[in-house]
Amino acid sequence: MYILFLAFLVGVLSGLRAFMSLVAVVWAARLNRLHLGGTKLAFLGFTISPYIATVLGLVEFVTDQLPSTPSRKVAKQFVPRLLLAAVSGGAIGIAGSSVGISVAAAVLGAVVGTYGGAALRASLAKLFKSDRPAAYVEDCVAIALAIFVVANL
Repeated sequence: MYILFLAFLVGVLSGLRAFMSLVAVVWAARLNRLHLGGTKLAFLGFTISPYIATVLGLVEFVTDQLPSTPSRKVAKQFVPRLLLAAVSGGAIGIAGSSVGISVAAAVLGAVVGTYGGAALRASLAKLFKSDRPAAYVEDCVAIALAIFVVANL
């Protein structure tokens, strides 16, 4: 049951910042907290994988600040969040639960994270009278959630 909770959380993470779910899973695999050897997702534990994922995550942090970045709720932003959540949830599922149920939990988490994160950020932006500090708060929440997931796998 705890694995399903972590799969849900990695989905929420994907809803907040799409690549952060991947960052969490590949670092967990690289740090031997998530054992994917001999599976179709073993490449997530390769030496180079966490560095590539981390760069992608950092790029996402930067592009999220751009005014031209579309809403996370439009299809071209929403679908990748769901797909990355599914891959990340599947990786967690391989570690100790049903893969299918873990994927479903992660996708559900991505929906919650996408819409909940957008609502929270909008509320914070209104409070701060600016989107940028709200985005920074959301970045910090995503980083803390990623650390929590990795530490608890």
